[in-house]
Amino acid sequence: MTAKLAEAPSARVPSNDRPAEADLLAGIGKRVREARERRGMARKTLSQQSSVSERYLAHLEAGEANVSVLLLRSVARALDVPLTELIDPQEASVEHRLIRRFLDHLPERQLEDVVFRLMRDFGPEAAARKRRLALVGLRGAGKTTLGGALADELGLPFVELDREIERDAGISLSEVFSLYGQLGYRRIERRCLERIIASDKPLVMAVGGGIVSEPETYNLLLANCFTVWIKAPPAEHMARVVAQGDFRPMQGNAEAMEDLKRILDAREPLYRKADVTLDTAGERSEQSLVRLRQAVSA
Repeated sequence: MTAKLAEAPSARVPSNDRPAEADLLAGIGKRVREARERRGMARKTLSQQSSVSERYLAHLEAGEANVSVLLLRSVARALDVPLTELIDPQEASVEHRLIRRFLDHLPERQLEDVVFRLMRDFGPEAAARKRRLALVGLRGAGKTTLGGALADELGLPFVELDREIERDAGISLSEVFSLYGQLGYRRIERRCLERIIASDKPLVMAVGGGIVSEPETYNLLLANCFTVWIKAPPAEHMARVVAQGDFRPMQGNAEAMEDLKRILDAREPLYRKADVTLDTAGERSEQSLVRLRQAVSA
């Protein structure tokens, strides 16, 4: 049988002698009692699970015990709450407790994403972010067609990030890649995006499909623009590119469709970080535009 943790008989603080300490202990006791009652846990059960005697727990909940950190940690573990929730009076509200408990139980890989979304949606730049609409997705998704039409309807400028890169570099995209390579292209892309965001002007923007592969640049976009993933099946991506007169995806590559599917599969979790997903499968551009307008209005 697990031995109870020792509690010194002198672990009491007379409230009439030390009012500040008494208020602190009373607050701790109240939070312990509330946490225990929320779980429908009897004091005897808490005593068994924390290895702290029932008598001492009664003094603690009454605000009469000068509890040690080690004892309080044992109680917190048995109650499955953070130690700070019992100590810090700032954590007393139900909302704070629920949020803290939710975050404490998230895996590390999800915690970063949740914190980022909270900052993005409720931070000081949240209102400004919604004035800049950015369409993301693979080439051939319809970003330029839908983005241009939406910008016309809203009376906003339409910006294609690839065209801004060409203006910045003074050469075509193919020449940018030839001269500077992928890393050089990504540096110019980020510089152009930072400039667009710094202008603080409402706009509709289409960005290159590969921006998601550069985490810092993609997070910059997500944090500062209301983003919409224009989604389409691989076959429609390919058909739209070819319909635009660009046959490069099919030249010298018999496995072009399989490559496209692999790229979409790899990028899908990143595209899903957008605020809205607009699946245009089997739709005419007019139908997709109506749903895009509804999405950004909502």
